[in-house]
Amino acid sequence: MIRDTTKMLAIVGLTLALSASTFAKTQEYSLVIDKEIVNITEKPLKRITINGLIPGPTLEFTNGDEAVIHVTNKMKEDSSVHWHGLLLPGEMDGVPNFNGFPAIKPGETFTYRFKIRQDGTYWYHAHSMAQEQDGHYSSIIIHPKDGHIIKTDWDYVVLISDFHEDEGNTIMANLKKTSEYYVYVRRTLGDFFSSVKKDGFSKAWENAKMWGKMRMLPTDLADISNYTFLVNGKTPDQNWTGLFKLGEKIRLRFINASATSLYDIRIPGLKMTIVAADGQQVEPVTIDEFRFGVAETYDVIVEPQEDKAYTIVAESIDRTGFALATLAPREGMRGEKPKHRPMSLLTMADMGMDHDMSGMDQNTHDMPAMDHSNMDQNQMKQEGHHMGMSMGQGKSMGKGKGMGSMDDSSNSANTTGSPAKDFVTGVPGSGWADANTPAGQKVLSYKDLRYAGIQKDQRMPEREITVRLGGNMERYIWMLNGKKFEESEPISLNYNERVRLTFINDTMMAHPMHLHGMFMQLENGQPMSKMPNKHTIIIAPGDTYSALVTADEAGEWAFHCHLLYHMMAGMMNKVVIAKLDKSQVPVKPNPSQTQKMMDHPVHTAPHHNNQGEHNHAH
Repeated sequence: MIRDTTKMLAIVGLTLALSASTFAKTQEYSLVIDKEIVNITEKPLKRITINGLIPGPTLEFTNGDEAVIHVTNKMKEDSSVHWHGLLLPGEMDGVPNFNGFPAIKPGETFTYRFKIRQDGTYWYHAHSMAQEQDGHYSSIIIHPKDGHIIKTDWDYVVLISDFHEDEGNTIMANLKKTSEYYVYVRRTLGDFFSSVKKDGFSKAWENAKMWGKMRMLPTDLADISNYTFLVNGKTPDQNWTGLFKLGEKIRLRFINASATSLYDIRIPGLKMTIVAADGQQVEPVTIDEFRFGVAETYDVIVEPQEDKAYTIVAESIDRTGFALATLAPREGMRGEKPKHRPMSLLTMADMGMDHDMSGMDQNTHDMPAMDHSNMDQNQMKQEGHHMGMSMGQGKSMGKGKGMGSMDDSSNSANTTGSPAKDFVTGVPGSGWADANTPAGQKVLSYKDLRYAGIQKDQRMPEREITVRLGGNMERYIWMLNGKKFEESEPISLNYNERVRLTFINDTMMAHPMHLHGMFMQLENGQPMSKMPNKHTIIIAPGDTYSALVTADEAGEWAFHCHLLYHMMAGMMNKVVIAKLDKSQVPVKPNPSQTQKMMDHPVHTAPHHNNQGEHNHAH
């Protein structure tokens, strides 16, 4: 009798296991990558399309699905697809020469197969040369198994991108000629008198002299300033529109699929409630605007209370243009066209030094000590602008340990670091961080983000890895810890190891740093149990910011700045996680060992088509 019962239980168990496998839904797509003539800016240009579209089709899944995606390359060059933010086997991540993936050769089809084990808003794009700039990108929506906790009437993708009339490889070649090739924004005499009005003549004059002495541009917020900005592939004049009825609730899935542009996002007349960051649910936080880094995603909920059109405004941080769209109760309506806010100006703080320049270290990478007064523009840009230099070792820099080492082990298991800063983003006195937001308006800060749930891994880091962000503008080279990708040794992590990544930005540009294959937990002042997950983190100019990583995904993972031309110019490395024998795998502590840490704030230094028209309720 006991034997029969045991046999019956075994059969039931096997049946249940087979049933779970049998009923797992397979979601299958076919994508064709090709070069075709497109007319986005009333000028026919040959660009990369996916299934004939820019952006490509939105891919939708439900958590638990088996994804099967056939990608055919009809171009005359290698291509690839990277599934940005998705947890999957390394060989499916889509980065050529990582995990044995050889790229998709001309005329060939590669089939990606992986289990969906998350939900949220993500995106996909090429990881081959500059193809992402040329149209090779689109959106991914993954629905929760049991439906959304926050029910909405409408669910729209708002994918923002930057379109250029030069092909990406041409842009890269021109940047190599001179880093200012596409920078058209300059200070005028009127700007000087505005500074006098704001700060007084003495301070304005001293600041102008300082920038003049260094022969650098306080307006240089972006490498490229003549883009056309798109929402779901449409220009501002083409006016992508999402419909609603009065009193309905709308989910907007913002994706920054730009090659190199950051934006300030707002919807005048509407509060936005952030409910997810980089696809991961966060506790709702209501804001008026947020700064949007390349490759980030945010889900926001809005509830229009008036029968009128609202303008979705994405204003580039160098104030050279808008991506605009409309939320409206009827087709054909448009919201009010915004005026540009004043452009912020970079400050000495963004260079990681005080106004007296006392923080400047003459012994910079690739540079001998120099007399700044006799320095030409390229030399000074090599020494100071967008580059790896040991500036500001006092107030705004130098908070990480072992700052010259990519792999600095530290006895950090019992340390908590410095307290959270009070400002929204960037270092004190940062011009980059000043979006000229109207008084009383709430801007999202990374420190506002709280994980919706309880983080499973609450271990303190076993070691700290310092990542210095730098570059050499004379040759347009970008580096991590003073080395280009091809010169760097991979970062090796043990399987299940807990590490702290401390980013130190020695440049005057913000860098959205992206880690493939896993999420980073922001050390943003929240308790360990509530630190939010991000796959991409904006590291502001001159700033230091840290995040924790649990190395629980075996494979070779790309780790890079998501400004496309910075990555192409060398700002990238490889993270290798080897799955060891069970005897070598660190054991996670049980919950009772970490309970006492759950409400303890930890180390932080915050810096802080067819697209989108999902009219079914979730």
